[in-house]
Amino acid sequence: MDTPATGLVFRDATDGDVDALVALIESAYRGDSSRAGWTTEADILEGQRTDPEGVLEVIKSPDSRLLTVEQDGRVVACCQLEHRGDHAYFGMFAVSPSLQGAGLGKTVIAEAERQARQIWGATEMHMTVISVRDDLIAWYERRGYRRTGRMSPFPYGDERFGIPQRDDLQFELLVKKLA
Repeated sequence: MDTPATGLVFRDATDGDVDALVALIESAYRGDSSRAGWTTEADILEGQRTDPEGVLEVIKSPDSRLLTVEQDGRVVACCQLEHRGDHAYFGMFAVSPSLQGAGLGKTVIAEAERQARQIWGATEMHMTVISVRDDLIAWYERRGYRRTGRMSPFPYGDERFGIPQRDDLQFELLVKKLA
């Protein structure tokens, strides 16, 4: 298991990062490369996880930031932070499969929470997770997130979000109070 080296650089994504970010997000969730890590969705979704237009939309949105994490000049992780009044939304979270399980994800989510508090004064972080992802939900619960039981539908028929391999997918809202 690799250990995350020091020297992580956190910064906002730019237009020039789009291709690297799409590749990172796809590698963490889809296809055979995603099976190197534990966050793969390859068994429940095929097709794409995101596309250049979706990533660029997050970068350009005035209420959103795409936090990009570099190590040795290479993009190794990212997450979306979106200001939504008293809370922030956390999404588009990806860690390079070869670095998963070594603590990098914990570092990224802690920094995202810190920035949401400091920059926007957010008192809560919200996220949605596919409800059948028990291992991923458990990981977030260990970080202080709680299940709300509030579900929203999966966008069946919109291949921008992937091609579902089962018919019971939905998103559950997870919430964490930020100190």
